[in-house]
Amino acid sequence: MVFQEIKPSPTLKPFVKCFYFYESGPIDAFSDTVYPSGNTEVIFNLGNGHWQYQKSNDFYTTAPVELWGQITKPLVIRSSGANTMLGIRFYPHSMAYFFEEKMSALNNEVIDATDLFGPTLRTLHIKLQDSPDLETRIALLEQYLVGRLHVSAKRQAKLKFVGEIVNSLKYNFSTERIAAVSSRNNISPRYLAMLFSEYTGLPPKLLCKINRFNYSLNLIHSNEHDLTSIAYDSGYFDQSHFIKDFKLFTGLTPHAFTTNASALNLALAEQGKWSTS
Repeated sequence: MVFQEIKPSPTLKPFVKCFYFYESGPIDAFSDTVYPSGNTEVIFNLGNGHWQYQKSNDFYTTAPVELWGQITKPLVIRSSGANTMLGIRFYPHSMAYFFEEKMSALNNEVIDATDLFGPTLRTLHIKLQDSPDLETRIALLEQYLVGRLHVSAKRQAKLKFVGEIVNSLKYNFSTERIAAVSSRNNISPRYLAMLFSEYTGLPPKLLCKINRFNYSLNLIHSNEHDLTSIAYDSGYFDQSHFIKDFKLFTGLTPHAFTTNASALNLALAEQGKWSTS
């Protein structure tokens, strides 16, 4: 298995957290679980593998170009065959720069990205399949994204404002901080919640909880702390709150997770998949 992250150019750095490339050889079918990260993604499937995601009790095959909205609960996926995937990982608010849909409408959804981006995305997908190397593919992605920034021209001031608040909440997990942000910017908590719903898909409080969960997840994968220390280092008042949030986002207790984490999840964690930076 190959997993590689690529930094965006300076032009796209405010909008794209990273690009990533994933490749696997022919493998037997397997299943895994994706956890909330606070980020959104567009993924181009360039190989012969097949991916499915679970919704209710059924599995659905993903589109050749799939868009992942905010995930707020564990999402089961399964795959078979040789996979080659190229992904764009956005910050919590930055996918909204590239189309006009309200982000909250995409929560817990994996959809055909061409439904929002249009036929030009299909053309890009073909070009990516025909391109011989990763460097060329990344250049094509960058060219496409820069060409779409005009879509949000009238909303960029609001998006920048939301982005600044997202960054201010990144490592501060206190819900009191959210009220302070509203007051300092002379807006009501209700208006702040509306902005977050439209541009990140999440209420501020939930994004903070997801950030805190991911911080604890990184500490778990570092194998340098016991679970009690992780709970307090992550800002939880006690073990019961830590366990409650962890089960909400993974379906497992922290202890069960440490003994059941998959090889894929471990690899993604090591590459910063769940980093809040």
